[in-house]
Amino acid sequence: MIIRFGINTGFALNRFTAPQEWIPLVSETLGLKIVQFTADLLNPSLPDGVIREQIGYIQGLSKKYGVEIRHTFTSAFTRVNHLAHPDPALRKYWVNWFRRFVDISVDLGAQSMGSHFGIMTVGDYKNPVKRHERFAQNIEGWKEVASYAAEKGLKYLLWEPMSIPREMGETIKETRRIQHAVNTGIAIPMKLCLDVDHGDVSSTEPADTDPYEWIKEFATEAPIIHLKQTLQDKGGHWPFTPDKNKEGRITPEKLIAALEETGVKEVTLLLELSFREREPYESRVVEDIKASVEYWRPYVTV
Repeated sequence: MIIRFGINTGFALNRFTAPQEWIPLVSETLGLKIVQFTADLLNPSLPDGVIREQIGYIQGLSKKYGVEIRHTFTSAFTRVNHLAHPDPALRKYWVNWFRRFVDISVDLGAQSMGSHFGIMTVGDYKNPVKRHERFAQNIEGWKEVASYAAEKGLKYLLWEPMSIPREMGETIKETRRIQHAVNTGIAIPMKLCLDVDHGDVSSTEPADTDPYEWIKEFATEAPIIHLKQTLQDKGGHWPFTPDKNKEGRITPEKLIAALEETGVKEVTLLLELSFREREPYESRVVEDIKASVEYWRPYVTV
């Protein structure tokens, strides 16, 4: 099994914003080459000229430092309702936003682009009719984005199962339902980006909060797994530091064993770490990411 190892750039948000900051940090300081680039570092709603200039910087520095942007994804600032928004004009805006994100992804050399599936408002989710409508609209929105992505050359799209019902994909059963619905008649496959910290803690099914059960169920449809240390309450994107590893549920041995059980041939493991804007966490960001990289390095192949 080929295990690629890299990082999601969410940690860099408003800390290491410029390409000349985050690209050498990833390559030289952390010793990583594979990146999942987040939209919050280059929002598709920015003016075209700004986007073109930034893409030029990123392309040049990525080549210089040997960094490969294999995937793109939304992040903290873009964790919004998007394709599940109740207003049709805003849903149309987000379809176009994703089309522009496809363009950025292709220019950066990515093979996939992704996000959460969609987030319903509390009111829409509580109303069975509206909930059904929003789900159908969400499916159609992704299919429209997929058609454009296929034309531009992306290999597949990604969506990330979440942890509460209105954010979609909170249980194994619901994720399976969404996967079937969205992949019926779509231009390119919609695959999964699994997150070891997600799953509905209120579920009565023990498997729904067991990251290894999610991996066993979906590994063949999930080319990417987001890594962070997770506790029983799934309460944070913790690094793999000795103190967190003592009480955390994620170990490389168990995760790799779960993957091997599925017979999957390759996977990309991406650190997706976030840090509170509080001390001592803020001052330890780079140190804690480095510790996480070293924790996983013996277990990966690329």
